[in-house]
Amino acid sequence: MNGGGLDLGVRVEAVRARIDRAAARAGRDRGSIRLIGVTKGVAPERVRQAVELGLTELGENRVQEAEAKIAAVKRNAAVWHLIGPLQRNKAGRAVELFDQVQTVDRAELAEALARRAQAVGRVLPVLVEVKVGEEASKFGVAPDGLEALLEVVSRLPGIEPRGLMTVGPRVDRPEDARRTFASLRTLRDRASAATGVLLNELSMGMSDDFEVAVEEGATMVRIGSALFGPRG
Repeated sequence: MNGGGLDLGVRVEAVRARIDRAAARAGRDRGSIRLIGVTKGVAPERVRQAVELGLTELGENRVQEAEAKIAAVKRNAAVWHLIGPLQRNKAGRAVELFDQVQTVDRAELAEALARRAQAVGRVLPVLVEVKVGEEASKFGVAPDGLEALLEVVSRLPGIEPRGLMTVGPRVDRPEDARRTFASLRTLRDRASAATGVLLNELSMGMSDDFEVAVEEGATMVRIGSALFGPRG
């Protein structure tokens, strides 16, 4: 293994150890937390190397960028999550490429994904993205629109809602993100009770704040720079 591979291996194990410690602090089962390696800006060869090191759940922000990386890895060797915003006209390609879409934030997108999934005879797991904070740059359904969107998504054949996702705010200290993550958990509990939709997954937390997210109930953490190093 070359030096870059060794470095990646060390990073993977270090992140896993940090997840373990955060889970222990929260009294949670480590097996309930999935590490999603974010491959935005990462070369296909390095993605393949990560999979060989056992990082078998990967997240990509853009449909077009995912194509080369998925081609570089044996299709069944990794689970691929779309974690970036999706245009409705790319729903068909997303259904072909990804095992799960985490960024459903409006009924029109859910309907497009459902149609394309039905056409190829599959049921696509999805997460509903919620805009918990007030940052204008963030995507997601507003909290007061969540239950209505879940009602739509849950009725569509071809897709299956599994939980919620959010992108936390940029913060100076990881602790400053805790309120956002706790809010998403509360929204999940309320929405599930109100709609009857089972929402087991909470995708929240990234390289700067994932330990706090784990403490607040994340079942998926999306980690890029802590695994692959800084990217431009």
